[in-house]
Amino acid sequence: MFTAHTPETAPPDSRPAMERTAAAFGGQVPDAVARLAGSPELLNGFLQMSAAFDRTTLDPVAREVVIMTVAVRNDCHICVTLHTGKLRKLGAGPELVAALREQRPLDDDRLEAVRRFTLAVLATAGGVPDDDLKAFLAHGHTERNALEVVLGIGAYTMSTLANRLTRAA
Repeated sequence: MFTAHTPETAPPDSRPAMERTAAAFGGQVPDAVARLAGSPELLNGFLQMSAAFDRTTLDPVAREVVIMTVAVRNDCHICVTLHTGKLRKLGAGPELVAALREQRPLDDDRLEAVRRFTLAVLATAGGVPDDDLKAFLAHGHTERNALEVVLGIGAYTMSTLANRLTRAA
């Protein structure tokens, strides 16, 4: 139902982002980007938010824990597949990846604190109980990290919902 655009068929304001993405993916435009291109505002907004999340002080694996927690919770198969690959490139072990995909506790206490905090933010619409915030902070995370988790949730909620709506594969 949703058009999988090419840089030639996309709205003009989506084309630069599509071209940058194609360059980063060896000349291919991922299906999710092709479908989100129907709304330049959504495509560009997501890419900007994602880039901002990549610049946060959370380490790369912790960021992927946030993303995978959101992607699995929202049942976004394309996101789970893409970010499974990203975790592997970062050197994450198969047990960590499997636990995230199966919504099981993580063996790494620091990363489990990220996963649990992400779930708490989602479950409470940000009204995280003090004990949950203290548990997150007790694992070496900061108040800034807590806000960065919210940024990641926002970016990847946008992405997962749009990917599911457009049936991106």
